[in-house]
Amino acid sequence: MIFPSFIFALIFSYFPMVGIVLAFQKFIRLKGKGLMGFFHSKWVGFDNFEYIFMMPDTMLAIRNTLIIASIKIVVGLIVPITIALLLNEVRNALIKRGIQTLIYLPHFLSWIILGGILIDILSPESGIVNQVIKSLGFEPIFFLGSNDWFRPVLIISDVWKEFGFSTIVYLAAITSVNPSLYEAAVIDGATRWQQTRHITVPSIFPIVILMMTLSLGNVLNAGFDQIFTLYNATVYETGDILDTLVYRTGIVNAQYSVATAMGLFKSIVSLLLISISYWLAYRLSNYRIF
Repeated sequence: MIFPSFIFALIFSYFPMVGIVLAFQKFIRLKGKGLMGFFHSKWVGFDNFEYIFMMPDTMLAIRNTLIIASIKIVVGLIVPITIALLLNEVRNALIKRGIQTLIYLPHFLSWIILGGILIDILSPESGIVNQVIKSLGFEPIFFLGSNDWFRPVLIISDVWKEFGFSTIVYLAAITSVNPSLYEAAVIDGATRWQQTRHITVPSIFPIVILMMTLSLGNVLNAGFDQIFTLYNATVYETGDILDTLVYRTGIVNAQYSVATAMGLFKSIVSLLLISISYWLAYRLSNYRIF
């Protein structure tokens, strides 16, 4: 059963790592020989890494990546915890399951589908949001073409897509709380708010800490699929991240060595952050992988 997954990881995750050598070469495709330049390109050491930090777009992309990813992590913790606590108070099982299904559904849709929906909804001419804005007497807003609005759209749409999955994690943690604690609190005269504050929240706090520490490894992953689907040249100032910069550098501009160096830099930093997050998860929540 593991063998197909092993082969998949080998082909798409480990074999391509041979290409890391491009980060230390001045890669030139030999005419008529395809990728044979891989074996004949000049070795330049760390020149590509020096070049990427001299590029004017690099620091902007790093800043945007950190800002967008950090806000997504924080909001992506607060919203599902709040929704999980509210759903826990719903006593009608049918309504509760219906809400869970509705908020979980967007998780299964790709950003290509959701991106198309958002582009239509937020269109400055025919989008339903701007139709409402115009009906109230205000000027339409170009949400996906404004540096003031692009980040909020990214964060809100990302939370809308993913908070249902995290909510289920917290609901599972809430259901594991010992019912006798609530029974004792009722006998002592505690209200539902007091039960939530003094029993539910402290009981799921270790899971919250675990999810928070594990999310640190995604600080440099601001969501390529989402941003690539929604962004354009007018919002590079606030929406361009490392992954989209790597794409434009390597695929659009054919600077393969520079793009590889940029991707390797991001991977090394991400590996350090993931290692730190798992160490913190072990120290704070006694969570271990191995």
